[in-house]
Amino acid sequence: MKINFSTPSGFPEFLPGEKRLEQYLMDTIRRVYESYGFTPIETPAVERLEVLQAKGNQGDNIIYGLQPLLPPTRQSERDEAGRGDTGSEARALKFDQTVPLAAYIARHANDLQFPFARYQMDSVFRGERAKDGRYRQFRQCDIDVVGRKELSLLYDAQMPAIIAEIFSQIQIGDFLIRINNRKVLTGFFSSLGVTPDRIKACINIIDTLEKVGVDKVLVGLAAQGLSPERSQQVIDFIKIQGDVDLVLAALNEFAAKLPDADRFKLGIEELTTVINGVRNLGVPDNCYCIDLSIARGLDYYTGTVYETTLIGHEALGSICSGGRYEELVGTFIGESMPGVGISIGLTRLIYRLLKANILQPLAATPTQVMVLNLQEDLMPIYLQVSQQLRQAGINVVTAFDKRPLKKQFALADKQGITFCVVIGTEEAANNRCQLKNMATGEQVEVSIDALANEVKQQLG
Repeated sequence: MKINFSTPSGFPEFLPGEKRLEQYLMDTIRRVYESYGFTPIETPAVERLEVLQAKGNQGDNIIYGLQPLLPPTRQSERDEAGRGDTGSEARALKFDQTVPLAAYIARHANDLQFPFARYQMDSVFRGERAKDGRYRQFRQCDIDVVGRKELSLLYDAQMPAIIAEIFSQIQIGDFLIRINNRKVLTGFFSSLGVTPDRIKACINIIDTLEKVGVDKVLVGLAAQGLSPERSQQVIDFIKIQGDVDLVLAALNEFAAKLPDADRFKLGIEELTTVINGVRNLGVPDNCYCIDLSIARGLDYYTGTVYETTLIGHEALGSICSGGRYEELVGTFIGESMPGVGISIGLTRLIYRLLKANILQPLAATPTQVMVLNLQEDLMPIYLQVSQQLRQAGINVVTAFDKRPLKKQFALADKQGITFCVVIGTEEAANNRCQLKNMATGEQVEVSIDALANEVKQQLG
């Protein structure tokens, strides 16, 4: 029987050079996260379904349920709800890192120190339609800080500083971190007379502005009962632009005119605190702005929200997003535990950047040196030289199969290996070798004892 061994739709896999690029980016992200005091954790790929559904329906349409495959002789062990061979609770694959984090904190609250700052680089799974740039399995690189009862807004301000540092280090070009506060939006709609049960829907409509355009947003707002005049007020409001000080001034002018604007004013106050913190952390002015159209779709965000776009490549969409939530962890333990976090969808980001030629795959191998095989009787020397280089911190592959010298050079060149070490009978007798730089074609003779230093010097 012929087996279809292609990957299932929406489940990507990397070639070696792409995987090495992912590892490089993860190492860079990890260094920045740890420089701000974040500690690593990992949560299971599988959670109880009730955990993933704890905050309304934000994941209901994309959750992958999990069931064992039972042979016909064991079908009777499955209960009426189809919950598995033990009749236990329904389980599913996690669709993000934030809800599992909340459950993790609930499970370990007595063992953690608060504020609890963690980073996580796991794969998540979403049962959505696979298409270019969107996958059903992808790696997310998340950070969150969770406090007990309260959490300083300076943690919110720290997030753009971390984003800016990461994207500056990986050198993908100019980017813009767009910042807003959902209290500003909810307060604004409330002041317009929109009922609480419709505010969330209106915010979700606004969040689609970049994808669908103004006309469709107006249609959506009308469907929520807003008059054409009110709908236009919303469009005019979210299109307020300028430097952060001008936008904050415009918001304060709005607050002075709007009725029942307490929540609106609180959002402005929080946004002002965050912007001042971002400025004090030294984030360049051209790297961030206030964008009143940013809302974030997930229901658990309650305050500061972020989205990051690449200048000149806005069609790539958000390359890093997140925000503040107040009630997510408390859902599990009945205690106020506010948090704030950001997420980089790394798998999606890599494919987008590769396709746009903003990044290139690394060499397929991390090997820096290949020790060639000229004579089988010299293999003990080849092995000794290889170990000597490894002990000096150099990545080495030894050619165990004897092939024509030209083919060995070609193999090293094809794999992107920088140096080849050539040792024949004469070199071995004199404890020397030939070191060929495959990039330049230059070849030098050095003693075997000095080989490691010569390689390091040429590597720079």
